[in-house]
Amino acid sequence: MAAPKRLPVDPIAEAKRQWIAHGWEPAAAGMTAVTSVIRAQQLMFARIDATLKPFGLSFARYEMLRLLAFTRSGRMPMASAIARLQVHPTSVTNTVDRLARDGLVTREPHPIDGRAAMLVITPAGLDLVEDATVALNENVFEDVGLTDDDTAELVRIIARFRKDSGDFTDPRPQPDPL
Repeated sequence: MAAPKRLPVDPIAEAKRQWIAHGWEPAAAGMTAVTSVIRAQQLMFARIDATLKPFGLSFARYEMLRLLAFTRSGRMPMASAIARLQVHPTSVTNTVDRLARDGLVTREPHPIDGRAAMLVITPAGLDLVEDATVALNENVFEDVGLTDDDTAELVRIIARFRKDSGDFTDPRPQPDPL
């Protein structure tokens, strides 16, 4: 794929200039932050998508397989997967349906809750996610395009934003053993 032609001006900086010129200065910094994060996400997803394409995976499918592969037994309740992936249940169901159709996961009855399903990664799913992880590490995660210090600062800023937005809470300290 050919690299896109670089624009002669930063369109987000130009949008900020226009925001200010139109009298929306109090909102200009926020608009700039939001559109900058969205554009950065698009750039990162383009690299992720290009890396995962040879494996026949979307990032959603990869995340589900990776989540299951991280478990001790390669299985977890569907409700736990939904909570950990932080996406709408319908999206998780559609992702699982496609993975099951491709023989990468199976659904099994929950051992305690007859209404719930357990998701189980298959050996083929495990092999695929391991290979895809190697590719993502090499092509995306080991060099996201920022210095190590900038990467750490960005993660800290976004984590604080997520926490302040109610995305997660700090874990409570564990009591001392009796």
